[in-house]
Amino acid sequence: MNIRITGSGSYIPTKVVTNKDFSEHVFLNDDGTPFSLPNEVITEKFHDITGILERRYVTDDLLTSDIGTIAAKKAIADANIDPETLDYLIFAHNFGNVKHAAIQTDILPSLATRVKFNLRIKNPKCVAYDMLFGCPGWIEGVIQAQAFIKAGMAKRCLVIGAETLSRVVDLHDRDSMIYSDGAGATIIEATGEAGGILAHETATFTYDEAYYLYFGKSFNKEHDPDVRYIKMHGRKIYEFALSQVPKAMASCLDKSGFDISEVKKVLIHQANEKMDEAIIQRFYKIYKQTPPEGIMPMSIHELGNSSVATVPTLYDLIVKGKIANQSIAKGDVILFASVGSGMNINAIVYRV
Repeated sequence: MNIRITGSGSYIPTKVVTNKDFSEHVFLNDDGTPFSLPNEVITEKFHDITGILERRYVTDDLLTSDIGTIAAKKAIADANIDPETLDYLIFAHNFGNVKHAAIQTDILPSLATRVKFNLRIKNPKCVAYDMLFGCPGWIEGVIQAQAFIKAGMAKRCLVIGAETLSRVVDLHDRDSMIYSDGAGATIIEATGEAGGILAHETATFTYDEAYYLYFGKSFNKEHDPDVRYIKMHGRKIYEFALSQVPKAMASCLDKSGFDISEVKKVLIHQANEKMDEAIIQRFYKIYKQTPPEGIMPMSIHELGNSSVATVPTLYDLIVKGKIANQSIAKGDVILFASVGSGMNINAIVYRV
């Protein structure tokens, strides 16, 4: 029995927001004081570091559960399955449904329950639940789906990663330019076909790192201090990721029994281009190797950081031929990896 991705789907929001669209924003320091640099310089420096030129936001009428449903329907169609045969529906997100112009999240009922309702699945034995695991949530959902299948508790699972970060950003915080919206979904099931999930690795670091990402008040002191937004200690996250993510990736690869020369693609969480490039360099350095050209496909330039949606969306876009000069062929060994709030790290070695 091999556990494989048999279908994938994604939703790319239609609202394009470029770096120039931030030209009129009033960016502030965390103490509420204004920046001395003009926005043109701020956005230029931002692009140099992150690689982001534009990002996607959902339209006002859509919620996280809505775009998760769209991606799920595409994955179900791609796998050509009856949704009534799903044993688990796992929805990875971080902030639930936040309506446009609202200040409160809605996770009652869970987003997984809402997607199951939207899909009109009657089968009560299709268990639907949410996963809060930061940006690595979709990968962790796939790891859990594999565990259910290996334990004989399931044969087929739907794993979704979706987020609408545009609804929880502080527009006075420069970091708000990183975040975006999106959804990706996959069908994970047991098949007789060769390949599939070969190894996985997961770790949670909390002793010093638990609050590197957190919910905090606006940098604008005139705003309601009880309304909270996503905040991060960017430098600490960068240093943590460079220190820990390559080691987790290497541990996962070593478990799989494959040599690094056999890895065809590394699909890493699209958080920051310079950080991802540094992670890849350090990962290959562990094996005294240099990363091959094109080993790390990127979507961040146009799509930004959509948290749990970045890895499944990237995978779906590549297999559907929508990332220029990137492809995945039958038999290829690929490595999924992510890092995010918690602080959580995980990785999967997968043979297509």
